[in-house]
Amino acid sequence: MTSIYFVRHCQPDHSVHNDRTRPLSKEGAEDSFAVMEFFKDKKIDIFYSSPYKRSYDTVLHAAEYHKKQIITDERLHERKAGINANNFEMFKKRWSDLNFAEEDGESIGAVQKRNIEAVFEILDKNKDKTIVIGTHGTALSSILNYFDSAFGCDDFMRIIDFMPYIIRLDFDGRKLVSKTEEMYIHKEFKKA
Repeated sequence: MTSIYFVRHCQPDHSVHNDRTRPLSKEGAEDSFAVMEFFKDKKIDIFYSSPYKRSYDTVLHAAEYHKKQIITDERLHERKAGINANNFEMFKKRWSDLNFAEEDGESIGAVQKRNIEAVFEILDKNKDKTIVIGTHGTALSSILNYFDSAFGCDDFMRIIDFMPYIIRLDFDGRKLVSKTEEMYIHKEFKKA
C-alpha cells in the first residue's frame, strides 16, 4: 500500500499577482506550522511539491522536521488562470466541460492530464511508501475527479475555503483503494 497526503496550500497573499511566486499570507505562513504539527507523528518517506512558492512553503516546515528535501515537479503546478477566471459562473462552466478554458486559461482536463501523469510516476517510483505532495485547489480537485468522476463543481466549491487542506489517498499500485480527509483550516477564498 502506498499513501499520498495531498496538501492544498495555506492561504496565499493575493496582493502578489505572479502566480508562480505568490507567497503565503502572514496567516498562511503561520498555518504552515499546523501542517508541520499534523505530520510530526507520521513516518513520511518523501516530499514532492508544485514548484509554486505557496505550495512549496506550505510543506517546507514539515519536510525540514523530517529532514527531507522537497522534490518539485513542474507538472504539479496550478491551473493557468485566464481572463475573468475566478467567479462562480466560470467555475461551473469549467466543471461542466473539463475541456473548456476561458481566454488565456487552461482547462481542468489539461490540468488533470499533467497532474495524473506526475502522480502515476510518483506512485511507480515510491511503491509502499508514504508521500506528501504540496498542491493547489484546482490541481488537487482534478486529481480527485480522475479517481472519482462524481467529484465536480459542488465538491470543488466545498473545499475552496480550506487552506490548508490535507487528504490522504491510499493506493494498491495505481489503483485508489481509500481516501480520507485528514485536516483543514477554513480561510475565505479571495479572488486573485
